[in-house]
Amino acid sequence: MGKSANPADLKQMKKNDMILAAALVALACVAFGGMAFYSRLTTKEPEAVVSLDGKEQGRYPLSENTMVEIRQEDGSYNILQIQDGEAEITKASCPDKVCVRHRSVSRQGESLVCLPNKMVVEIKNGEDSGIDAGIR
Repeated sequence: MGKSANPADLKQMKKNDMILAAALVALACVAFGGMAFYSRLTTKEPEAVVSLDGKEQGRYPLSENTMVEIRQEDGSYNILQIQDGEAEITKASCPDKVCVRHRSVSRQGESLVCLPNKMVVEIKNGEDSGIDAGIR
C-alpha cells in the first residue's frame, strides 16, 4: 500500500495553502479597487443634453440644480428643471402635456420627449440604466 503522510508535511501544506489563498484574496481586492478607481477617473459627469428639432441647444450637468426655459422661435416652450441629480419637464406649451407627466430621468440613455415642441432631453455620460429595453 501507499506510504502514510507525515503529520509535519500536512501541517506545512495547510500553511502554504493558507498563504496562497490569502495572497489570491489580496490580489483580487487590489484588482477590484484599481478597476473602481479607474472607472471613477474616466467616467464623465452626467448631463442633460437638450435638442430642438434635432439640433443640440445646450448641455446641463445633473450635479447643478437649475431651471432652464427652452423656447422656440414660434413661441412654444418647455421648462427643464434639474434638481438633486434628476431632470424633468415642469411646464410646457404643448397641448397634451405628456412630457410634463413623465417621470424624472437621471441615467445614461434615458430621455424626455415633447413631440409637439420637437424637443428632446437625453441623459449622457451617466450611470448605465441596466435596461436593454422598456415597454409601457
